[in-house]
Amino acid sequence: MAEHHSGPVETGAAMDYPEHEKTYNLFINGAKYGTMFCVTLMIAMAAGFFTSAGFFSALVLLIILNVAGYFILR
Repeated sequence: MAEHHSGPVETGAAMDYPEHEKTYNLFINGAKYGTMFCVTLMIAMAAGFFTSAGFFSALVLLIILNVAGYFILR
């Protein structure tokens, strides 16, 4: 089934560049903050498991590191 273009085939259809940029920015922010969360989770787990800090101290550390990371990465 052939598609009928109004212009040359080489140029293709018109692109929605603002939507592409929004999607790209969403992906970049998701990767950035997702990586930050995984790293802070690993640090908090290490603090909770390998020290005498315990669960609640590790949870507080996780929250503090995520808040600090959010402000650093903005």
